[in-house]
Amino acid sequence: MSNRICELFNIKYPIIQGGMIWCSGWELAAAVSNAGGLGLIGSGSMNPEVLKLHIHKCKQATAKPFGVNIPLLFSHAEEFIQIVIDEKVAVVFTSAGSPSKYTSLLHSHGIKVAHVIANTKFAKKCEEAGVDAIVAEGYEAGGHNGIEESTTMTIIPMIRETVRTPLIAAGGIASGSAMAAAFALGAEGVQLGTAFAASCESSAHDNFKKYILNAQDGDTFVVMKKLVPVRLLKNKFFAEIVQAELNGATKEELIAILGRGRACKGMFEGDLEEGELEVGQIAGIIKEIKPAARIVMEMVDEFNACIQRLNQQKFS
Repeated sequence: MSNRICELFNIKYPIIQGGMIWCSGWELAAAVSNAGGLGLIGSGSMNPEVLKLHIHKCKQATAKPFGVNIPLLFSHAEEFIQIVIDEKVAVVFTSAGSPSKYTSLLHSHGIKVAHVIANTKFAKKCEEAGVDAIVAEGYEAGGHNGIEESTTMTIIPMIRETVRTPLIAAGGIASGSAMAAAFALGAEGVQLGTAFAASCESSAHDNFKKYILNAQDGDTFVVMKKLVPVRLLKNKFFAEIVQAELNGATKEELIAILGRGRACKGMFEGDLEEGELEVGQIAGIIKEIKPAARIVMEMVDEFNACIQRLNQQKFS
């Protein structure tokens, strides 16, 4: 399998592991890269020294390309940009900010840049900024989400008609069949979050991983649209947020409920009641904690089988 995404990142398969906070450490990133995909270190939950440590460990664990995801909304984003430059990281995925802010700087140091967006307006801004690839994330995705509520099935073809930049689909993808569907709509790669969050190498707590396995359809919901939209699994904390929103809570009141460290408490420390459990709708089909390499290879095999099956169903 070879296409523009494979050639851009020098990888075997156009499968990207999302840079999820508290789940995407060096071990997961290296495992995905070693399996032929592109692993990403999720810097959103790290401080500068921790990020450096994870980059160093990832370099020791794989000779394959890997990247770092940097959410630009954080105050230390500029420091993280300098770290990836100094450490000569091959790829950076930016999100939650303007694609034009650091793309030229990263390009000047030979770093490939992808940016995560959720609508055609920002897809155009990505192309204007000269990013190497665009990640179009549908509303099914876990964690921080777009406000437009556009699903992956609708956003991919709209963005494909709007820009010529290599396109990666994200949100609701955890199988080779979903990957084939995304390709049929115009994507050239896929990014997986929830499936890898529940993998063996994920740095998430085992309690959180097992909670994902028990999820059913309808067990996630986007909340805190007044603050920062985020898709969560239902638990006590989720219920508190929903009730506060039903009562007309202000931004300030939601911030007070959110407090500090809720995501760490839930996903990294395993507090399934008081913690924030960021996960996508696709959690309902994940029923086993698997090694990252197995996730990659099962996706590739299912993708190929799906394409073969579809080729046999031609109409005239």
